[in-house]
Amino acid sequence: MDTRTKSLPEVHGSIAIPHSAGFFRKMLAFAGPGYLVAVGYMDPGNWATDLAGGSRYGYTLLSVIMISNLMAILLQALSARLGIASGRDLAQSCRDTYSRPVTFVLWILCEVAIAACDLAEVIGAAIALNLLFGLPLIWGVCLTSLDVLIVLYLQNHGFRYVEALVIALIIAIAGSFAINLWLAQPVVVDVLAGFIPRTAILTNPDMLYISIGILGATVMPHNLYLHSSIVQTRRYLDDDASKAEAIKFSTIDSSVALMSALFINAAILIMSASVFNTTGHQDVAEIGDAYHLLTPLLGTAMASTLFAVALLASGQNATLTGTLAGQIVMEGFINLRLRPWLRRLITRLIAIVPAVLVIAIYGDSGAGPLLILSQVILSLQLPFAVFPLVMFTSDKAKMGRFVSPLWMKSLAWFVSLVIAVLNVWLLYQTFSSL
Repeated sequence: MDTRTKSLPEVHGSIAIPHSAGFFRKMLAFAGPGYLVAVGYMDPGNWATDLAGGSRYGYTLLSVIMISNLMAILLQALSARLGIASGRDLAQSCRDTYSRPVTFVLWILCEVAIAACDLAEVIGAAIALNLLFGLPLIWGVCLTSLDVLIVLYLQNHGFRYVEALVIALIIAIAGSFAINLWLAQPVVVDVLAGFIPRTAILTNPDMLYISIGILGATVMPHNLYLHSSIVQTRRYLDDDASKAEAIKFSTIDSSVALMSALFINAAILIMSASVFNTTGHQDVAEIGDAYHLLTPLLGTAMASTLFAVALLASGQNATLTGTLAGQIVMEGFINLRLRPWLRRLITRLIAIVPAVLVIAIYGDSGAGPLLILSQVILSLQLPFAVFPLVMFTSDKAKMGRFVSPLWMKSLAWFVSLVIAVLNVWLLYQTFSSL
């Protein structure tokens, strides 16, 4: 029996699985963690990059969203496989494998990624509050720190309540964009053509910058740590057959959930391209600008309201998973447990301070560039989470009979290398333009 500390011990194995039930009942029992992961793929950081990409380049970057989403499906499947097969989340596996200095560096990098993500959520929620209620951005940024109370309340009532709220908010976001897409009436042929990759994405530095921002907003490093932990909230048996079944249903759960994220991210870019790019508003990168332009361009105030409501739901949704991810990486990497309210407050302050400073110095116009920058930071941190994940799931000593098959291993290494090369290229483009 493994006596090591369990990942998220307060909810580990807390959700029963009906072992004698049929396929669909089991699928429903395992459904949930994938949607918590998917939340990170539709947070406000995605909005900034998708709006900028759609308004400037039309439907061209839809291919980047699609490819990024397929990468995410593969990597999250590996993350679930690691957690179920080894009984250790990704952060714990790093601590088990690497020296203390290496583990510490990886922890710091992951904390930076979480802070960058939290920054996007803070600014996104503050912008939504400003658009809906006229609340100044600085006050909105400060107000978001109180969402720790929501997280604590839900965690005290059971993990299923967290999952239920997340899914409800995802439905609200998807419904809002479905209506706005119907109002925008994009040309279907042009939309489909946007899913075909173009070489211009790699040769145009500005387009590449936004593309890597989309990649950073889509394949999120801390989601790999999160997923490898929360799949262990299911109470499956500790035998190979039960683990194989858990891996199968968890992969279905995350793949279906991430397809909802693909729809929402594509919807944001399609709406931006069809409403702004085709009407001469190619410079729309600010969420506030998009909100104010939607009403006159689509002829109804409902479009702007739905846009802001979806943004608020997106920001609040992402804070729930940010709390869990922060707890997982701190406990996993350095074996340090803090009270959830304290951990959340620390994470929030790290995000709130730079947001307040930028808004105070540059005004509301500084929020948009900060959102895109936060996503590029996420992308730069990705290899430090992806490479260990691929290495661990390819290691028979850790995974036993659940080691990744050759096709999955080859594809995962290819994706990891693509991510690393794109990041090197981004750094070259960034510093060569200084």
